[in-house]
Amino acid sequence: MDTGTPAGGAFGAHLHALRTGAGLSQAELAQSAGVSVRGLSDMERGRSRGPQRRTVQALAAALRLDAAAARELERLASLGRPRPAGAKTARPPAGPANPGNMTTSQTPPARASAAHHMLALPRDLSDFTARGPALVRLRALVEDLDAARPPVAVVCGQPGLGKTSFAVHAAHTLAPHFPDGQFALDLRGMDTEPVQPRDALARLLRALGTPEDAVPADTEDRSGLLRSVLRERRVLLLLDNAANEDQVRPLLPGHSPTLTLVTSRHALTGLEAVHRTELALLRREEAVELLTRVIGPERVLREAQAARDLAELCGHLPLAVRIAAQRLAARPGEHIAKLAGQLAAQESRLDALRTGSLQIRSAFTLSYRQLDEATRTVFRRAALADGPDVSPETAALLAGLPPRRAARCAQDLTDAGLLQPHPTSDRYRFHDLLHLFATEQAAEEDTPADITAARIRTDAWMLRRATAAAQLFNPDHQPGALGADPDPATAPAGQEQAHTWLEAERAQWLAALHRAQRAGRHQQVLDTAEAMHWFSDRVLHWELWTEVFGRAVDAARALGSRRDETVHLNYLAWAHTTCLHDHTTALSTAQAALAQARESDDRLQTGWALNYAARALHGLGQTEQAIAHLHQAADCLSHQSDTQSRLAELSTLNLLGQHLRHAGRPDEALAIHRRSEALCRAGIPGKPHELISLYRASVQRHIGNDLAALHRWEEAEAPLRHAVTRFETARMPAWSEPVRLDLGIVLRHLHRTGEAHSILTAAHENLVRLNHPRQLEAATQMLLLDEADEVDGRGSTAGHTRSQ
Repeated sequence: MDTGTPAGGAFGAHLHALRTGAGLSQAELAQSAGVSVRGLSDMERGRSRGPQRRTVQALAAALRLDAAAARELERLASLGRPRPAGAKTARPPAGPANPGNMTTSQTPPARASAAHHMLALPRDLSDFTARGPALVRLRALVEDLDAARPPVAVVCGQPGLGKTSFAVHAAHTLAPHFPDGQFALDLRGMDTEPVQPRDALARLLRALGTPEDAVPADTEDRSGLLRSVLRERRVLLLLDNAANEDQVRPLLPGHSPTLTLVTSRHALTGLEAVHRTELALLRREEAVELLTRVIGPERVLREAQAARDLAELCGHLPLAVRIAAQRLAARPGEHIAKLAGQLAAQESRLDALRTGSLQIRSAFTLSYRQLDEATRTVFRRAALADGPDVSPETAALLAGLPPRRAARCAQDLTDAGLLQPHPTSDRYRFHDLLHLFATEQAAEEDTPADITAARIRTDAWMLRRATAAAQLFNPDHQPGALGADPDPATAPAGQEQAHTWLEAERAQWLAALHRAQRAGRHQQVLDTAEAMHWFSDRVLHWELWTEVFGRAVDAARALGSRRDETVHLNYLAWAHTTCLHDHTTALSTAQAALAQARESDDRLQTGWALNYAARALHGLGQTEQAIAHLHQAADCLSHQSDTQSRLAELSTLNLLGQHLRHAGRPDEALAIHRRSEALCRAGIPGKPHELISLYRASVQRHIGNDLAALHRWEEAEAPLRHAVTRFETARMPAWSEPVRLDLGIVLRHLHRTGEAHSILTAAHENLVRLNHPRQLEAATQMLLLDEADEVDGRGSTAGHTRSQ
């Protein structure tokens, strides 16, 4: 909306006349020229009498002025620009915020020249790449700038993200919005002695035109004078490389149309009422684009895959990509693949990422040296953790610090950008290059004995916790029977917490198990693997079970325990069939277990070995042999009176019926499963109801599928629903999701299309997530349902009732 005749100023009046003569609104001209509506309004009203040359040029272009008219507009703008510091000015600035703090000898500061001062912006990079969304957010701050709440944008993140380059580029981009000048001040936050606020204030005041003898001595007075000087000015302040909040606070404007950009390697979380711009790593295509801008598109096109590999090896970190690109630019004949090959060697990657004065290691070292001793220890020892991330408790164990102290250190490392926090859980991860740097520091500052002691301490704790957590899934477990938790105060309370911990620390306890075996701690390996037996049924999709039980077999052999060897050979056969679907290896493993069990006349393990061999035979397509093995297993187990044999018999009967159904003998299968159901109803002395209910859920699943095979669809629904609900309650997705698929198939045959579609969709999504072999069957069932729905929609199957 136009505001009428300008309040004053030759430039403003002339600009207003040009705009209205062109038939443009303020909004239209502002958009065309790339300035804010408020900025344009200030110019026309005479509030901003001398905009910068680039702003005038943008306005002239938007107004389509000829050369003479553009020169006249620039001449009028130059008349309103302030003279150099110390010269007499046409308009004195507002007085200090606290005039009582000025002595009579102090004179009001002169207005600084927007074009000539000691704190000019550094050079913008012509090959600056990406960061579009972050720039858009900053531009929005400027467009909505409210002098009552001048925006402060903190740009933070880990070393090497290009925070200063981004802030400088943003400052140059936004410069037309700040005709009263742009000022950049390096606060040297990574130096041993960062710039003191008092000194920073003096430099800013002098750059803004305050005479030397008018700068107050006191820090608070200087801060107040800065706020006063900035009150009426549209200025951009870039405070680069801030050390902490206390250094920055005195430098911030009060009531002012000023934008302040602050960069820091620290999060500055204590700085109030600021906008945060936390830069992320480049995407791969952005990293390749940066490489292209530095070395040219021809080289990148010739070695497109090598360019992508190079971006990956640089971890998409802008500084690392730029260093690599600068190296290549200085060696135009060198192939990208050659440098990528040098970076592929982890032990020399940081050495390779250097060119001239640019070094990735130096950037990391600056931040590392700022840390106290305990935090440095947590940083470098956390690199010893296994897996993609690390928990505070693991970091504490590796560092040999109390958990609360290590947690505080981890938070400090996050604030310093040296660790990245997980978005939902209390865990942390390294950037790849920072992980290499931390590993280097550990090798340089910790002795081999220190590292060995840290690993032994952590591994022993992890295996004790893993054993205790897994035992919570054993229905026969008695607390303390197989080792107590190393820290009862933080131990998982119940199966859900135990499952969460075992999953989160999976890489850590598995690696600890490997090292325990290499160190000859065979009983510890056996105890841990035995504890995992019941838990492994909950997570059939974990491929690591072949490692766990394979190492247990080796440990049993090392201890000379034939019975433990037989037990874990059976577990290993189960893992090969169920988790890896490697039926050939499973069969040979089960046969080895069977031979040992028969040699020692262990009837229970004989039954299990026949069971697991049958599973492998069925997977190899030898169904009749599998059925014969299961008949032998059921007969062997039925003559035993112990409770473990009853459970083994239940599992064997369930599997036998399943194979009979697959062989086209559903009547026989149903009879076998009814026998299993009777065993469940009778109960097994000494076994908890919860365990028997899981066995019964498995039986109900089989009965439902037997009835479905007999086309008794309506009868099949109830037992399948019972099984899905029970397995869901027990948090056993590897069991519940195949049954959900079975239920969806039954509902499809019952023509309850809407319900069937919902259940089949959920089953398919979950089976894909589990990488379950039946995921393709689920997809096929969904297609069959869609085809039937299309036919039904055309009226070819009129009369069916569909669930909506």
